[in-house]
Amino acid sequence: MSTAVREVVTLASELIAIDTSNTGDAAAPGTERAAAEYVAAKLAEVGYETTYVESGAPGRGNVVVRLPGADPTRGALLVHGHLDVVPADASEWTIPPFSGEVHDGYVWGRGAVDMKGMVAMTLAVARQFKRDGVVPPRDLIFAFLADEEAGGFLGARWLVDNRPELFEGATEAISEVGGFSVSFDGGTRAYLIETAEKGVMWLRLRTTGTAGHGSMLHSDNAVAKLAAAVTRLESHRFPLILTDPVREFLEGVGELTGVPFDDRDPEGAVARLGNLSRMIGATLRDTANVTMFEAGYKANVVPSQARATVDARILPGREKAFEAELADILGPEVEREWDSLPPVQTTFDGSLVDAMALAIGAEDPGARVLPYMLSAGTDAKSFQRLGIRHFGFAPLRLPAGLDFTALFHGVDERVPVDALEFGTRVLDRFLRTC
Repeated sequence: MSTAVREVVTLASELIAIDTSNTGDAAAPGTERAAAEYVAAKLAEVGYETTYVESGAPGRGNVVVRLPGADPTRGALLVHGHLDVVPADASEWTIPPFSGEVHDGYVWGRGAVDMKGMVAMTLAVARQFKRDGVVPPRDLIFAFLADEEAGGFLGARWLVDNRPELFEGATEAISEVGGFSVSFDGGTRAYLIETAEKGVMWLRLRTTGTAGHGSMLHSDNAVAKLAAAVTRLESHRFPLILTDPVREFLEGVGELTGVPFDDRDPEGAVARLGNLSRMIGATLRDTANVTMFEAGYKANVVPSQARATVDARILPGREKAFEAELADILGPEVEREWDSLPPVQTTFDGSLVDAMALAIGAEDPGARVLPYMLSAGTDAKSFQRLGIRHFGFAPLRLPAGLDFTALFHGVDERVPVDALEFGTRVLDRFLRTC
């Protein structure tokens, strides 16, 4: 067993125990500094020259190091992961979310899968390479980043806009969310590689009306107007669009399961995917989910304003059409403003994909790799501004019965110990041949 494999669980556990909860409030105290300092110390310990940068606000810590490769004329590979996590309510958890406890063969805690497990694997392999004097085929840039859970505006986006030299020469990148296994009937296992992800639009909606006493008749109620608008949005079905990554994934599943994919019924194919259908189903069309609603301050007062927040996810190429459709659904009485991040898409081909498949196959003979589209977003949205081609590849071999996608931002988030060890071996093989 390599040193990297021996230490990855400890690294993951210690990282999880550093609470880096990101509430999304840009004015809140920075949350990543302690974790970034931990990572920097672990890298410096084996001889890396680390660059620590606070991005956009105090405490938003990032660490970047470069390991020179054998061929400096080749584009560098960026391996990046985020240090922040979404908040967790400890009262809902079986094991405290910031304990990093190892129990029943799992490492438990917020960030175990999203994404301190991958950060630990990356850190373990980076340390192993430096300790052993490994010279990879090309330059490797390891980046440990802030603020991904709030869109990366105070993390990857800030670094791309203000410190692009840190990523000089990078042409391709890997990070979350991909490389995890899915088991089909008969024991066939496939590893999903993210080649695309939907765009993000975080909408802030507002209506205004006439304030007054709750006991009287009202025909201009801001709350009622906004409630009706978001109800229309919630019940609306955006058009089904079969994109290339989704088609390739469903065709691949059809080959593995012996049930050919019928492109006249993609929803039927998705319905057969079990727990995975929640995520893959969301890549068949645009989505818009109301996540917050705020209005009023007293039971007998009709307020003059109401506000709502909507999390919209948009297929590649659908941005303008989505905005027009949204305006029709909400109507002229609803004011709209938003923050947005673009879709990401690449093709499932090339030497990097070949290296992924070979690394997976060496550790799990007979397994397949399949492309897919992520319904959520990652820091790839920021790095594509530098022309970097991105893949989601954080390898994990998972138990067949584990509902992995439910663990992202979920209660009792955890990752199998043997999955971390497997992923570390795969990542080691991959980075030696990429």
